[in-house]
Amino acid sequence: MSDQRPVVLVTRRLPEAVEARLQRDYRAVLNGTDALYDPATLPQHCEGADAVLPCPTDRLDAAVIAALPASVKAIATFSVGYDHIDLAAAKARGIIVTNTPDVLTAATADIAMLLILAAARGAHSAEALLRMGGWQAWAPTGQLGLEVTGKRLGIFGMGRIGRAVAKRARGFDMAIHYTDTNPVAAEDEAGAVYHASAEAMLPHCDVLSLHCPLTPETRRFLNAERIALLPERAVVVNTARGGIVDDEALIAALKSGRLAAAGLDVYDGEPRFHQGYLALENAVLLPHIGSATVETRNAMGFTALDNLDAVFAGREPPNRVA
Repeated sequence: MSDQRPVVLVTRRLPEAVEARLQRDYRAVLNGTDALYDPATLPQHCEGADAVLPCPTDRLDAAVIAALPASVKAIATFSVGYDHIDLAAAKARGIIVTNTPDVLTAATADIAMLLILAAARGAHSAEALLRMGGWQAWAPTGQLGLEVTGKRLGIFGMGRIGRAVAKRARGFDMAIHYTDTNPVAAEDEAGAVYHASAEAMLPHCDVLSLHCPLTPETRRFLNAERIALLPERAVVVNTARGGIVDDEALIAALKSGRLAAAGLDVYDGEPRFHQGYLALENAVLLPHIGSATVETRNAMGFTALDNLDAVFAGREPPNRVA
């Protein structure tokens, strides 16, 4: 009897438990080398596939989607963000697109708090001093950073991750300010102060943490004009999308001391990033590890497969975005 299971092309190597489930339930075409697919040739690799399971490193623009074989019925991205997929093009082809929300919340919020603390306390330069043999002795004025306890935290985007960061920050007695399209429910607000615009919120942010999606409206949101609205020596953290930040403006503010520090886990055009950050002792840089825990990456994969299970069972997938 021939194997009637749907064929799923997987563009990157996934956690072992996720690939095991894939191979159990589908005819999985896995990427054993984890090498990035060239977008121009990706449609060729999809020949005979019923679905594609891509990652944020895969650019599925209108041209790529138009070239996908007619057999492809679904794109189940291994991510909560889907700005790497042209949703309009997918809809035009009748291809269902799903994502993996909710399961990244805790891990990403943890990384945001790590960056807030590391940037404020100068962890990067302190560790470098130790590793390079430059630490001579404890000094009363050595490696002075900023306390976050009692400071004002501004959250740009009070969605699931923004609210989780606020919850963690309250453990440091931080006063929470936020802005979003609309105020959140009172139980989610938990005493946080709502501002109708980012411009109204920024002067109240000793620390600014970015948690909005990347859209045409939010691209390069944090520019020189908005940085100028922050208090002197504020700290900026970005665990959302690199394109939200104007790199030139942020680097200039860090160089001049207008901002005390920044913590970044995402970059515009990653894995490429502005090389100007490398020379800054007051920039803590991570390689997009916000969701990089065993538990979270497994949950992301299982959520993507839950979506595919629903599609091929003729049900509405739980996390459909197109």
